Amino acid sequence: MASLLYRLGKTAYRRWPLVLVAWLVALIGVGAVATTMSQPMSDQFSIPGIPSEKATDLQQQLFPGSGSAIDEASVSIVVAAPEGSKLAGEPYAGRISALLTELKSAPQMPREPLAGPVETAAAMKQRIVAASGDAAAAEKNAAAVLPLSPDGRVGIIEFAFDVATPTDVEPGTRDKVLEAIEHARGDGMQVEVSGSGMEGGGPGDEGGVSVELIGVGVALIVLAFTFGSLVAAGLPILTAGIGVALGVTGITAMTAFAELDSSTPLLATMIGLGVGIDYALFILARYRNELEHTDDRVEAIGVAVGTAGSAVVFAGLTVVIALAALSLTGVPFLAAMGWGAAATVVIAVMVALTLLPAVLGILKSRAFAGRFRRYTPSRDDSGKINNAGVRWARLIGRAPAVFALLVVVVLGAIAIPSSRLHLAFPSDSTAPTDTTRRKAADLINGAFGEGRLAPMLTVVDGRGVPEQERPAAYQEVVAWAAGHAEVANAQLGGMNEQGTGALILITPKHGPNDTATEALLDDLRDTQTDIEKQTGTSIGITGLTAIQTDTSQRLADALPLYLGVVIGLAFLILMVVFRSILVPLTATLGFLLSVGATLGATVLFFQEGVFGLFPGQPIISFIPIFLIGLVFGLAMDYQVFLVTRIREAHIHGASYREAVVDGFRNSARVVTAAALIMTAVFSGFMFMGEPIIQSMGFALSAAVLFDAFVVRMCLIPALMYLMGERAWWLPKWLDRILPNIDVEGESLDRPHLADQYRPTDSVTEPVRV
Repeated sequence: MASLLYRLGKTAYRRWPLVLVAWLVALIGVGAVATTMSQPMSDQFSIPGIPSEKATDLQQQLFPGSGSAIDEASVSIVVAAPEGSKLAGEPYAGRISALLTELKSAPQMPREPLAGPVETAAAMKQRIVAASGDAAAAEKNAAAVLPLSPDGRVGIIEFAFDVATPTDVEPGTRDKVLEAIEHARGDGMQVEVSGSGMEGGGPGDEGGVSVELIGVGVALIVLAFTFGSLVAAGLPILTAGIGVALGVTGITAMTAFAELDSSTPLLATMIGLGVGIDYALFILARYRNELEHTDDRVEAIGVAVGTAGSAVVFAGLTVVIALAALSLTGVPFLAAMGWGAAATVVIAVMVALTLLPAVLGILKSRAFAGRFRRYTPSRDDSGKINNAGVRWARLIGRAPAVFALLVVVVLGAIAIPSSRLHLAFPSDSTAPTDTTRRKAADLINGAFGEGRLAPMLTVVDGRGVPEQERPAAYQEVVAWAAGHAEVANAQLGGMNEQGTGALILITPKHGPNDTATEALLDDLRDTQTDIEKQTGTSIGITGLTAIQTDTSQRLADALPLYLGVVIGLAFLILMVVFRSILVPLTATLGFLLSVGATLGATVLFFQEGVFGLFPGQPIISFIPIFLIGLVFGLAMDYQVFLVTRIREAHIHGASYREAVVDGFRNSARVVTAAALIMTAVFSGFMFMGEPIIQSMGFALSAAVLFDAFVVRMCLIPALMYLMGERAWWLPKWLDRILPNIDVEGESLDRPHLADQYRPTDSVTEPVRV
């Protein structure tokens, strides 16, 4: 492979006009398809096979026209009179009336006219009492669903925008609603709004649109200090930007042939930008290193692409595996995001291997222009560079067992809280405390109970029950649901016109993110077979809470399979790259340590709210999957680039100690720069106002810190010292089977390496512990 990429790099450098034309044609062609043939991306949230999705399908059969709770753009406007007052009195009744009048002029409003909570509560109570023969039961049922609190102080105006999904709500619609509730405030009346239809609007809910720009700015600064050149610093960002642009445009173009989720470009942009900068950084740094040994720039770029480019190919392959394996989760939009991001990574690899050499061919001697700091590293007596990487590697070599044990103990201790990990979806109750969504949720929880925000819907299919027995069967199902300890109320919500189906509303005692609510859903499903046999009905439980809980469970169940496939395939690839069993094994174990520590730290700071830095709340269900996929790819990037330099020195004659030191001499600086860039990009998300985004930013930045600086910079060299020559052991029968891909460029003609690792040149023997 090294020879093939060596020729590719030289060709791209020499024939840079053809390479640029080829990439320009690709951009224009893909852009033309995206512009002329692309279709709107889908926003349907559907998880085939989960119980709540099956229940939703049953609901649509029995109640045609009804939609999924996840697709409803619901809005809950909460109005609260001051303590001791009631909404029915003035001036609050007048303010509510004016609010309703102003809402009528907002776009995308429902066709049915809105009514105030006082009037709606009176009408609903009258219907409930009339339909029930039990006055006490009617009062209890009314209290569970009425939009007016028992003391008459807090009310809810509930409706749904006339759109297919929440993402179809226009910003102007949300702005109009926010203006209306702002006008309604006064005379001590509090007015807040929540619901899926209002997500994305309101003070405190703004997205951090500048986060990516901040990350790119930090990357530029780190690259500038790494190369001491403004031109060289801009090259990785330029080429990465082109790769991301082509990748995202390609995703848009693919909508002409397949239905894609609207979230697909998000992961592609983040990952494509990160790996694109990293891959260009590694090749550019190797190019500069090769210029120290030759004045022939064509030869230097050929060697750089042949060696560092080989590492880029296999590092990219591990990332592609981690992303493509997201399809194993069984969550369609996650699979689409994974494949889209994987395609963007492939483009990033191709850009680094061809476009970067072509740009260097244009710039030639100006590639490192704009110098503000000349690179003049100190050298030892033999002429080798003596930098911080060398000093660090030798320090670890003095006591490798101590360093290895310290890393395992520290990361293991940090990982302990991960056993208490609680996965759930974000809700209005977990929104930042200064947002109107959170204030609305707090008012509802205080006035109506936490379970009001976690309703479950039981769909009852009575088509197999004789017509005259159906009402009694439905009431038996109601009694069954109400008999569970964690159910605050269960009542018949209605029947279809044929009487073949019924909807039963279940109000839990606890909120949507409470483990007690999750346990209630499990209990209901565990016992539903008995009530189905008893009544002859078929039952399904759905609703937003059930859908989100099922999705969390699907992701949790898929995690072991996902982890096993990703690690297994990557292990095989690393075994081919390093021609070793122990090196891939240590790489994998190190990754597991860093992921465990990251999850433990995230649980401590975000779920349990240690030190009060962040409000305690469940960890969003997608974080472990995303964390494993992203961090595994980045971790293997660092592993490949660091250890291939160690192996390169070893196969050219260096002892195992010399090889470790030489690997750090040539790679530590670049790997550190790459890790700092990633950490800075991810850390920026912690400054956003949304706790969910904050937790993702924290987890990703912590993972990079743990893996790059603790595992790759401490644990791996310590283990390499401890394993010695055994690190490169491979059974002879396996050696014959595995293809020899020559990642290290052993086949390339580099005369200076013969003198660099001469047998008499040895590193001072460290003190053994």
